[in-house]
Amino acid sequence: MIEVDSATVWNDCLDIIRPDVGDENFGTWFKPIKPVRVDADVLTIQVPSQFFYEWLEEHYVPVLKKAVHTVLGPTGRLEYSVIVDSGNQQNPAVAVNYPNGSANRKSALNGIGADDYSPFTFKALNPQTINSRLNPNYSFDNFVEGDCNRLARSAGLAVAKKPGVTSFNPLMLYGGVGVGKTHLVQSIGNEIKNNLPNKVVLYVDQNDFTSQFLNALQNHKMQEFQNFYLQVDVLILDDVQFLAGREKTQEMFFHIFNQLHQTGKQIIMTSDCPPRDLKGFQERLLSRFKWGLTADLQEPDFETKLAIVHRKMQADGIDMPTEVAEYLAYSVDTNLRDMEGVLNSLIFHATLLKKDIDLDLAKEVLKNIIKEIQSDVSVDFIQKTVADHFKVDLEAMKGKVKKREIVIPRQVAMYFCKRYTQLTLSLIGSNFGGRDHSTVIHALESVEDMMKTDPNFKNTVEELGKRLKMRV
Repeated sequence: MIEVDSATVWNDCLDIIRPDVGDENFGTWFKPIKPVRVDADVLTIQVPSQFFYEWLEEHYVPVLKKAVHTVLGPTGRLEYSVIVDSGNQQNPAVAVNYPNGSANRKSALNGIGADDYSPFTFKALNPQTINSRLNPNYSFDNFVEGDCNRLARSAGLAVAKKPGVTSFNPLMLYGGVGVGKTHLVQSIGNEIKNNLPNKVVLYVDQNDFTSQFLNALQNHKMQEFQNFYLQVDVLILDDVQFLAGREKTQEMFFHIFNQLHQTGKQIIMTSDCPPRDLKGFQERLLSRFKWGLTADLQEPDFETKLAIVHRKMQADGIDMPTEVAEYLAYSVDTNLRDMEGVLNSLIFHATLLKKDIDLDLAKEVLKNIIKEIQSDVSVDFIQKTVADHFKVDLEAMKGKVKKREIVIPRQVAMYFCKRYTQLTLSLIGSNFGGRDHSTVIHALESVEDMMKTDPNFKNTVEELGKRLKMRV
C-alpha cells in the first residue's frame, strides 16, 4: 500500500479551496491550518483554537467537503486536531480531536453525514427528510439588492414563488467569482422549502454531481442514479461550467434535464459566463440552457457594498463607525467574497487585540491583505478612480481627446491632483498629455464654477473627494 503524505493531500485540497473562498478568507482561515496525518480516507488537520474550529464548521463545510472528496474520493472525511493549550518551550501544545461536523452549531448543510443525499441511499424521496444541501443562512432577506443584481434577484423571487410554472425554466444565473450567485440560488431553494414544504429541493455543485455519476458508472447503478434525480422538484446545479469536456456526464445531465423540464420541474443553474460563451458543451445541451431566462450578476457598486457591510455588521451584532464602513466599501473593489474576507479579518483582529473597530485598525488590516492599498494618494490612483467613476477610457482621459465626456473627468482628475498631491501645476499637466500649467489652472476654475452652479456635479465631486481622502 502506497503511503500518502498528509502535506501533499492538504496542499492539493488548498488548491481547490483557494479559488472558492478568495485570497482574503484563504489567508485568514486556511493558511494557519497544518496537516497532521492521513489514515486511509481520513485527513486530520490541526487548527489553532476552538474558535477557529467552530468558525470553519460554521462557514466552510461545503468547500472543505468538496476539496476532501476531490482529493481523497467520495468517501473522504475530515477530522480536526484543535489546540486547546499552546504550550511553551518546556511543555508541548495540547490538542483534542473532533470529527468534521461535530461542532455545537447549526450545520451549514442541514446536517452533513455519511449518507449525504446519496442517489443510492433513497428508494423514494421524502421532501421532509431529504437533505437539500441548502445553507439556512442564505435568504432573500439578507441578500442585498442593487443595480448589479436586481434582474437576477427579481427572477429568482419569481421562481421561488412558482417553481416550474414561470417561463424562467431553466433559470441560468452567471457572473464572476464572489458576486453572490450561490447566495441567490440557495435563497431561492430555501424560500421554496419554507413556502412549499412538499417540494423536493436539491442543491448540488457540479463536482458532487460528477462524482456521483462516476460512482454510479463504476458500480453499474446508472438507473438508480437517474431515478434519484428524476424525483427532484427543484434542481439547483452550481458551477455548471465545470461540466465542460465531460461527455458522459453531460449526456446523463441532458436526459435528466429533459425529463425534469417536460414534467414541469424547476431547474436552476449558475455559471461564470452566459451559455453562448460556454466551451466544451454539447450544442443540444447549450440550446436547452437558453430555453428559460439568463440573468447576470455584476460587481457591486459602492452603495451596494456599503449596504452589505452594514448588513454583515448588524447580523454579527458589531457596531462599526460609518467612516469605517465607507472606507471598506471604497477600498475593496474586487468582489463580495473578498469583502466578506476583509470583514472577517477585521472582526478577527479586533477580537484578538481586544480593540474597537476604528479607521486606523481597518487601514492596518487592509494594508496586510490588499496589495493595492497605498499609504498616499498617487496621480495614477486619482486618474483611475475618476475614470472608473465616469466610466471613460483611462488612456483617453490622460491623453489629448477633447470630447466633453472626456474633458470634464480630466478636469476633475486635475482638480484632485492639485488637492491631494504635492505636484506643481506643470507636473500635473505633464501627466495629462503634456499640458501646461495654464491648462491646469483653467481646469481647476472650471470645476469650481460647475460645483457652484450644478448641485449634482458638486455631489459627484464631493463623493469622489471622500473616496480619495480615505486613502490619505
